[in-house]
Amino acid sequence: MADQKYENASGATWFVGASYGGTDDQTPRFLSEGIWENGFDDKHLDLVRSMRPGDHIAVKSSYTRKHDLPFDNRGHTVSVMAVKAVGKITENLNDGKRVRVDWTQVEPVREWYFYTHRGTVWRVLPGEWMTDGLIAFAFEGRPQDIDRFRNAPYWRERFGKTAPNKHRFGWTEFYEAVAEKMLAYAENRTPLIEGIHEIALRVPGLTYLHDKFPDGSSSPLRDICPFTAMGTFNRTMTDANRKTIAGELAKFLGVTVPAPESFEGIPVLNNQRSWFFRYADNRGSGDIDALWKVFAAASRMVEGEGSEVRADFAAAYDNAIEVWGVAWNLSTGLYWSHPWEFATLDSQSRNYINKRLRLQVATSRPQAPCEAESYLKLLDDLKSRFTEDSYPVHSFPELSLESWLYKDPVEEPTPPGDVHDNGAGNEISEDEAAQGAVQAAAPIVPYSVDDILRDGCFLEREEINSLIDRLRAKKNLILQGPPGTGKTWLAKRLAFALIGQKDESKIRAVQFHPNLSYEDFVRGWRPTGDGRLSLADGVFMQAIEAASKDPSSKFVVVIEEINRGNPAQIFGELLTLLEAGKRTPSEALELCYSDADGRHRPVHIPENLHVIGTMNIADRSLALVDLALRRRFAFIGLEPRLGNAWRNWVVEKRNVEPALAADIERRIGELNDQIHARLGKQFRIGHSYVTPDHRLEDGGTRQWFQQVVETEIGPLLDEYWFDAADEAQKACARLTEGW
Repeated sequence: MADQKYENASGATWFVGASYGGTDDQTPRFLSEGIWENGFDDKHLDLVRSMRPGDHIAVKSSYTRKHDLPFDNRGHTVSVMAVKAVGKITENLNDGKRVRVDWTQVEPVREWYFYTHRGTVWRVLPGEWMTDGLIAFAFEGRPQDIDRFRNAPYWRERFGKTAPNKHRFGWTEFYEAVAEKMLAYAENRTPLIEGIHEIALRVPGLTYLHDKFPDGSSSPLRDICPFTAMGTFNRTMTDANRKTIAGELAKFLGVTVPAPESFEGIPVLNNQRSWFFRYADNRGSGDIDALWKVFAAASRMVEGEGSEVRADFAAAYDNAIEVWGVAWNLSTGLYWSHPWEFATLDSQSRNYINKRLRLQVATSRPQAPCEAESYLKLLDDLKSRFTEDSYPVHSFPELSLESWLYKDPVEEPTPPGDVHDNGAGNEISEDEAAQGAVQAAAPIVPYSVDDILRDGCFLEREEINSLIDRLRAKKNLILQGPPGTGKTWLAKRLAFALIGQKDESKIRAVQFHPNLSYEDFVRGWRPTGDGRLSLADGVFMQAIEAASKDPSSKFVVVIEEINRGNPAQIFGELLTLLEAGKRTPSEALELCYSDADGRHRPVHIPENLHVIGTMNIADRSLALVDLALRRRFAFIGLEPRLGNAWRNWVVEKRNVEPALAADIERRIGELNDQIHARLGKQFRIGHSYVTPDHRLEDGGTRQWFQQVVETEIGPLLDEYWFDAADEAQKACARLTEGW
């Protein structure tokens, strides 16, 4: 097959299963009869009907493996997809069940790693490097570029070339090993609970495993679920105690992977809710069994393929969340067991997903955990986004860690819920019932000028120090410059450096635009869910309130494109109070709108609130900033920075070929000289255009630069020289001349 060329007019390629509903592998029958058959009467019908003659199709089988792999998997489980036969669809019978196929058996079976699919029908479209690689592997016989997949965002932490001392999430191997050994006790839990009680005699922190019975008696717990067992070392306690208990449990289970040294970003159980079930005097007869069933179903879904295992897991999950007291903790238990496959939906993770990632954690009713359908869709959506270079997180462990560090700029109260028993027989408050698993307080993450430079700033250290000094003294700073000079990028990092730590909760970001009003930015009437209007504070008033409550900390409002709106109208009376010399209560002014209680209270902007704006001076559609605003801000011009710092960064961090980096710098420099002479320096091309936002593949510099020229710089030049199209095209052509 290596000399074949893949061609597919319709664009879709199909990877399909051949074993479903408990049947044996149907591949031999499909090959002999020249068909592929959907094994379901109520699934995949629309997909099968959309298959067209001429589409390429492959029979695949998906599974996982830890051993005998052609690369170092560091003990992690690897997703594998075997290609067993390939062919071309010759006829669709339009019944949602069958297509006729001209098959070729693949002997020996070829294995594809990482980018796999567990479902029965997988529709793959070309155009992305992963899908193009898979199609070429299956239908052209080309080898998989394993190194590229290993170092892609989703798989990098487990399988990439990262130096051993920089590996994160080493704890996951231990947790997976504990979960794997725990499965052996699914049908007979007596040895497990006896082993845990024996550990409790020697190790402090396990006295809570005491049950109560309907007759009023009590005794050590006689049964246990796998999540409560793993919870013995995932409660609020010192790391030393967690490690000790984890080590003892591992020794009992026969786990040889060392216990983690630290537990950062791993959610823990509330000490008042450390069981996943209730005392025996209130416990349902099948509660603990339900938890073991979802635990086992999760393992089967991780290891196997097909709609059946997913459906089995969904049914077991929905049954398990009916166990009183489980709630959101079920997702946390699944995360402990399979941290690369399941998301924890503890309160901090839900907050991060909702507010930082802007994905909805859907629930059917208040305080209830999401059901299986919603949970699985969320997992699918997140896994899809994890593969994107620029996405904030690239795995479930990273999501949990980032949610641990994340601080919401606007805290919202938890909606009230019912009063529940805490799983240990006691009544608990509404807030406690809503909490579930939590994460310990996150450490302060310092941020300084050194970090700005490490992140890829091409200014000199003295220049950055000067910017921060001006921001401290003037309180308000505007970064202005040509497009692509990193104004927005630098603004947020200056804010972090001023604050002294990476703390999102102390930074509010907003973009000005022609329709933004005082009511949006400061205070105004807003519609509510019941159709009424209520007074609500905008971003700036929220920042003022936060800064006033914490005078020992610095807060920053970042305003992008500040000259796209009408600053005088948007700030209103607060424009006057922006001045560094008027940041005192004695200069306070009353706002146009009263407080929520109807009273007018004078407002002043506190000393510890700073404003950083950005302004694109090449945008000819914008009016000049008025003098009132200019008097209150320090204006700093940013220039295109193509020099030693830029070359070193793109070569070392982004894998740009050294000789080509120097050539790109020369070509952009010549173009900027031409632009300067014809239009002015504010129209030059900034360095951001030619700084890759992710690491390039070996030998990929030329293609990347050509794409940048064609899709970014070229259209910008057409806009600059709208009255001289030939000149714009010639300038664009010179950028890649000889390439």
